Amino acid sequence: MSSLLANIASSFVFWAAWIVIPLIMEIVPALGSVGLLVRRRIRDCELPPEPALWPDVTVIVPVYNSADTLEACVDSIAGGTYPAERINVYLVNNASSDNSFEVFARAQAAHPELAMQWLDAAQGKSNALNLALYNSQGKYIVHVDSDGVLEPHALANLVRRFEADPTVNVATGAIMVEPSLVEAYRPGPARLLRRLEFMEYAQAFLAGRNYASEVDRVYTLSGAFTAFRSSAILTSWLYNADTICEDTQIAFQMRYNQRQRLHVCEDAIFFVDPIEGVDKLYTQRQRWQRGSLEVAHQFGGERLSLRHALTDVNVGTLLYDHTFAFPRMIWYVALVCLLAVGYSGTVVLGAMAAIYVLYVACGFLYLLAVASFLRGFPKLRRYALGLWWVVPLLPAFNFVVFFIRLAGVINSIGTGGAWKTRTLSEERDAFASVLHSDLSCVTGVVGRLRNLVNYPEEETTREQD
Repeated sequence: MSSLLANIASSFVFWAAWIVIPLIMEIVPALGSVGLLVRRRIRDCELPPEPALWPDVTVIVPVYNSADTLEACVDSIAGGTYPAERINVYLVNNASSDNSFEVFARAQAAHPELAMQWLDAAQGKSNALNLALYNSQGKYIVHVDSDGVLEPHALANLVRRFEADPTVNVATGAIMVEPSLVEAYRPGPARLLRRLEFMEYAQAFLAGRNYASEVDRVYTLSGAFTAFRSSAILTSWLYNADTICEDTQIAFQMRYNQRQRLHVCEDAIFFVDPIEGVDKLYTQRQRWQRGSLEVAHQFGGERLSLRHALTDVNVGTLLYDHTFAFPRMIWYVALVCLLAVGYSGTVVLGAMAAIYVLYVACGFLYLLAVASFLRGFPKLRRYALGLWWVVPLLPAFNFVVFFIRLAGVINSIGTGGAWKTRTLSEERDAFASVLHSDLSCVTGVVGRLRNLVNYPEEETTREQD
């Protein structure tokens, strides 16, 4: 009997230890978020009414060597359903060295109905945005990156949300990867990576951030597509040039200094290009992680306490993304240890498979939420649902991204903020160089010791003679 109880206790400890972290931190919140999203979708099933008079809007587009993408971006602003005569566009040059100005001139000639101005700013995206803010006019100010395009109804849907609710002063759109560009890649690993990225973005913005908006836990605004009521952004400290995550910094200003709630407008979609490759993915996610730490430090102070974990989005995100990252990493590494202390490989693999299945189940729930929010975009909805087979691969993709983000945490220790970070290839080469140098030192020491304890070959031959 005692042996049976011991076995039950041992099994319970094992399964609890493996499942409790993902269960509490990811699976239960995923189930709860889907429930809230369904409720919100039922409640907000209709678009806000069209305003009697469309207000004036300023659209700010930072430009940095954007010659290849700028024209398509401007075309999407001019070709949308929002009245062009109500839009004022500032293209703010951030020390470009290509022919972006020539592209601007062509776009200006192609769209005479659109008021466009070119501004030259000091180096840095924050400086470019601030210069445009100083010159902005209109009821709303929208920031759009130059390397993406607006869905035709994006601006109109965003302004409708503002006009329908006077308490909404800050809202970010939904960022999605352009499907046609994903499918342009050659079949195989290259296209699969971009499809995984598409599904990741769809779930993050249409499910994850919508849930965060519902419970007032939006951590950051999207720098690619965000809008403000002018009265809110122009009374802030504007964009901070001391961080590489100016979008997170302005989000914290809005939350903590301006006391504004951050909203997500899921039917205002901005399409971005697929990731260029693994190296780009590596540097992008590390930069996001480094930037979030910088901003969390700027707005920390007395709020950075465990007692605020459930009430303060900054503390909660730091715990989830950073503090809890290390015990999660330890559990991944502990597999070998579990085998060494007597657990069978079957049991360990069974535990991992069970957790993986739960993650996949949550992924399909998120996919249903995504499909619900995309009902107004039938073509995009069909494409997302057609990638259902990608969902079982997402946990593995997220596992890789987790370690990239963890590398970002480690690399940010003791270093200042910098836009330029080493790629995965550069990290690999640096590691190989250090390893080669260390091994050279070791082999050199071993060689010297060998020479000390062995006779030279000539003396050995002479003694034998």
